[in-house]
Amino acid sequence: NGMSLPLCYADSEEISLQLPANVLAGSEQAHVTVYGDIMGTALQNTDRLLAMPYGSGEQNMARFAHNINTQQYLEKSGQLTLEIKDKAQGFLRRGYQRELLYKHNDGSYSASWKRDALGNTWLTAFVLKSFGQARAYISIDEKHLEDALGWLQRHQLESGCFRSVGKLWNNALQGGVVDELSLSAYITAALLELGQPLTDPMVTRALQCLRESSTSDLYTQALLAYAFGLAGSTELRGTLLQSLAQHSVSAGGQLYWQRKVKVLPSPYGNQAPSVEMTAYVLLAYLSLPNVSAADMVTAVQIVRWLSKQQNPYGGFASTQDTVVALQALAKYAALMYSASGNVSVTVSSQAGAWQQFHVENANRLVLQRAALQEIPGQYTVRASGKGCVFVQVSAGAPGTSRPSGDWLCPCPAPRRLALGPGSDLLWRRQQALPQPSCLSPS
Repeated sequence: NGMSLPLCYADSEEISLQLPANVLAGSEQAHVTVYGDIMGTALQNTDRLLAMPYGSGEQNMARFAHNINTQQYLEKSGQLTLEIKDKAQGFLRRGYQRELLYKHNDGSYSASWKRDALGNTWLTAFVLKSFGQARAYISIDEKHLEDALGWLQRHQLESGCFRSVGKLWNNALQGGVVDELSLSAYITAALLELGQPLTDPMVTRALQCLRESSTSDLYTQALLAYAFGLAGSTELRGTLLQSLAQHSVSAGGQLYWQRKVKVLPSPYGNQAPSVEMTAYVLLAYLSLPNVSAADMVTAVQIVRWLSKQQNPYGGFASTQDTVVALQALAKYAALMYSASGNVSVTVSSQAGAWQQFHVENANRLVLQRAALQEIPGQYTVRASGKGCVFVQVSAGAPGTSRPSGDWLCPCPAPRRLALGPGSDLLWRRQQALPQPSCLSPS
């Protein structure tokens, strides 16, 4: 049994902590964990998430990509230590060398070079953008990028869209990319993430394909909104985000999107595509060079939901939604990061038990943990100060509790997200953003 709480600026939450039915009397335990960074769980579990490269071509790249996302976030937020940098770059070098084993002579990549006669379009685009981003950290032979670009160009149709070629060992790794339009949107975003200019003929034709297409599929709309945001097409991005907003699910200060039809067979049902789709919407809201205050208000609500879907190690239900969600959360966290945050968290029970935690820049990545003695019990979690903290509350037998995560931010009313004057924690960027007023959950 677990509960997650995002608290920012004088926020508070009421918790009813119940024991799971399958826990034997006398074996129960409960804990509260507090840390000051939304990436805290993932960063504390780098050994699990930044694992040594292994597996098929797409599995290797999934780990490679998360490694890059983590380094980008730590670098942008000024938290990249020499130890983490050395370890992550070592993993990147191994992942890079391993991925070259899956490269075909024509420049494409596949899950298994020896078994697959053809490279895979989605994987080749994934490798291309990941190798491009990795250039900031390790030496990448430009020829591999040129070869992949050339192969993708040869598989671009007259319409500007891209033809799907090849196969993957695990189709779930490509998430919701299941048709020509979603594939084309994914590749277009990959080219723009790589830094290809809008004047590049392949990019120009790809954007033409996207502009001339229409879809009612929410996942594809999310990908399109992100691609158009990267391209600076603010009007098209805005139109898609307005359409997506009409289909969003809003509850308790959270915002997310879900598929109505299960597309991919999976033991997780359609949870992973929902996470991935919601993460792409978040990326779309954060895709412009200067993110507006209104877009950041929406982003906070999306992050609240995404953080609740994280497992105890900072990952998500599947590999691909972990890759996309952590990319989005890293982008969000880097924009929101402030070294001036200073938050106190108090956890109190109706019976009078009391715990207090203090989070500041020096210990924002340190997981502070304490036992909760009253199970079941009614607890109040309250934050004060400037900043946001991430609180996990879990209960169960030893080794069985599975906490989820959420943000708690220091507005005077319970379950109210405060973004008022004087709270300089989240909205501080290089350019000062106007301070939005308090936001009540729908």
